[in-house]
Amino acid sequence: MVSVVNPYLNFDGNAREAFDHYRSIFGGEFATAMRFRDFPGHMGVGEADLDKIAHIALPLGKQMLMASDVSGGYGASFKVGTNTYIHVEADGADEANRIFDGLSAGGKTEMPLSKTEWAELYGICVDKFGVQWMVSYTGSVTFAG
Repeated sequence: MVSVVNPYLNFDGNAREAFDHYRSIFGGEFATAMRFRDFPGHMGVGEADLDKIAHIALPLGKQMLMASDVSGGYGASFKVGTNTYIHVEADGADEANRIFDGLSAGGKTEMPLSKTEWAELYGICVDKFGVQWMVSYTGSVTFAG
């Protein structure tokens, strides 16, 4: 079972500016707005990217509009039009694996499903139709930045 599905956007260093704009239109407060420097180990990004947005979320009704800035080598391949993902939060590890395996079959795995600073399982893939997906199972991982 899937507990939530949200759109996820990537930006080339202007995620905060974009989300300030979206907030001025939709209202509300950010559920979270974290820079790379806010994470232990800075998620492995270089000094030049530490103040970029690692994750930002704006509630839109029952869903979230989420985003981050690209960093490091990922910035070289950034292209407007291919910066949109669908984020799926699974109810359990088995479900996350099933969903990820199904979506990546015949497509391309960009980041294998694995443990991260923010989730027990997280992975990125492009399905055989060219749709970009982020699959996660947060589980018991908590982070207080």
